[in-house]
Amino acid sequence: MCCQGARDEVAEAPGTISQVSDEPSVRCAQGEARGVWRDTHGHPHPRSAAFLGLPFAEPPIGAHRFGAPVPAGPWQGVRDATSYGPTPQRRDFGLVTAIPEPSIPGDSTLNVNVFTPAPGQPSARLPVLVWIHGGGFEAGSPASPWYDGRAFNRDGVVTVTLSYRLGFDGFGWIPDAPHNRGLLDQIEALRWVRRNITEFGGDPDNVCIAGQSAGGGSVWALLVTEQARGLFGAAISQSGPLEVQSTETAAAHGRALAELAGVPWTKAGLAALSEDQILDLQARIGHRPPPRNLADALQGIAQGGIEGTLAYQPYLDGDLIPHHITAALAAGTSSDIPLIAGATSHEFTALGQQYAPLLADHDLKPLLRTSPYGSLVETVAAGCGELPGGPAALVGQTLTELVFRVPLVRWAELRGSAPTWLYDFRLRHPETGLASHCAELPYVWDLLDAPRVGQTCGVDPPQELADLMHRSWVSFVHDHQAPWPAWRPERLAAIADRVPSLGPAYQLEYDIMRLLP
Repeated sequence: MCCQGARDEVAEAPGTISQVSDEPSVRCAQGEARGVWRDTHGHPHPRSAAFLGLPFAEPPIGAHRFGAPVPAGPWQGVRDATSYGPTPQRRDFGLVTAIPEPSIPGDSTLNVNVFTPAPGQPSARLPVLVWIHGGGFEAGSPASPWYDGRAFNRDGVVTVTLSYRLGFDGFGWIPDAPHNRGLLDQIEALRWVRRNITEFGGDPDNVCIAGQSAGGGSVWALLVTEQARGLFGAAISQSGPLEVQSTETAAAHGRALAELAGVPWTKAGLAALSEDQILDLQARIGHRPPPRNLADALQGIAQGGIEGTLAYQPYLDGDLIPHHITAALAAGTSSDIPLIAGATSHEFTALGQQYAPLLADHDLKPLLRTSPYGSLVETVAAGCGELPGGPAALVGQTLTELVFRVPLVRWAELRGSAPTWLYDFRLRHPETGLASHCAELPYVWDLLDAPRVGQTCGVDPPQELADLMHRSWVSFVHDHQAPWPAWRPERLAAIADRVPSLGPAYQLEYDIMRLLP
């Protein structure tokens, strides 16, 4: 296998990567950094140099807390970049997803990790992939072994993973503080890449941004953000068509946290709260009460989707994000940026089990007849194929459709003739029978032997699919052309399954769209 050995070389302890041989070094704008070589077990680039925890902004503490990111200043001497830096994720959130995402303490949380096969070779001019992690905008870590860039390095792509402020720190509305600070962090990281990536062998004029889940949602937000123009030339959004929050909702959530804390709703008032106090308070904001019955559950899914579980996320602020993403796409914003986008078949289908008590001892069909959303669920049932888990799984599949798959198709249609390619990840876990959220990641990164992949992908995941998906992503990063036909006009997608294919996809989603306002 082309990536054998990744599990052995990625240390189990958070923050470290084991060394293979001599020490690579790079001199960037802030000073000299020393990284670590690793084997890629392949060609054309047999070695990958990792430079970890490089600060792109000053620590967001003290005077910088709740402020816009301030570009990091120079460091003294040679910086040891062999361990991951501190993460904005401050607590162990448990298995929010199956991805191992360590929390690393420390103040300098705004940092990047650079993986390159050509450190200190400005003439290499290799294409660059910048990755934005997911986690619902409140969790996630760029230090995950699932985001190790060695396989991309092997195939000639410099890879960068970035951090950004999460939860209230990154997306809490404060009247006298900059808005959408987490997105500002992402933009500042992209500026750091543009200034420095040449020294790591990358081409600042050939940058592709990519992300999954909240990271994929960030990609869509960056596509329509004027301040990010010119910082990337292509984009990949995996499971990420998340509309931004309204101004009113974001402000209400910001005010609610200040009121719960008993402090003024100002930058100074909130800065008096400790990090732990903020984390405790934000967990109490914005969540809908449990539905009393199936009708309430369906109404919440249809009208709010997952927004009720994301109190803090990108929002309309009149400046960085002046318009809803849907409106911006309809106006042609970012139509010049090539895009790959897609979803898994059963993103949040398993979450339907939370509705199982509402369905106990009931026949689903009579319940649907009493709900204004009954025809919607019946359409999903007719088009989604067999689902393990009974009626609760059907409710979960409706959530998957309305949160991920229908918005994806709607936004792809709004891009019109803009260069857009869709994929549909359908490979089911052999035990759960579902192609769930995050399942495509180990295939894209060609890291099937990374920790915990078995929980998400099952035993013996097909290396052939990883070879194909990873090669397709590498090709797109290189020349901004996916190796399959564009979505329009034929509505064809790359279908990722045990036997990959090209064919019609997302037909159910068009049926659902006809039922929605």
